[in-house]
Amino acid sequence: ARSHLKILLVVAVALIDADNRVLIAKRPEGKQLAGYWEFPGGKVDPGERPEESLIRELMEELGITVSADCLAPLTFASHGYENFHLVMPLYVCRKWHGFITGKEGQELKWAYATDLRNYKLPPADIPLIAPLIDLLA
Repeated sequence: ARSHLKILLVVAVALIDADNRVLIAKRPEGKQLAGYWEFPGGKVDPGERPEESLIRELMEELGITVSADCLAPLTFASHGYENFHLVMPLYVCRKWHGFITGKEGQELKWAYATDLRNYKLPPADIPLIAPLIDLLA
């Protein structure tokens, strides 16, 4: 049976620091899935390439500038929520300009890939942990 759920394209990035830790952000109160930790990113606007969307989101959310050629696709998530189906490419990025700040009041944390399962992540993000562990551990 074909489902008629809307497909939502969202893009995410694993920002990786010099110690091979990954940046995660806590969703603020009042947002869907508030209190969950996630990789930075957001919805891809109509007519936007995923990389453009990620560059825009990283400036809005974290105040950093990222160049498209510093974004390397790693894997993706495909997850059915109740009202939509999420498709989310995950990029990795080790190089950016500026200082990372939670521009939307979100709490930020650097975590080792092997520790990511200790955080409450949205269901769609959980399958992304294993490829990150393979890459970084």
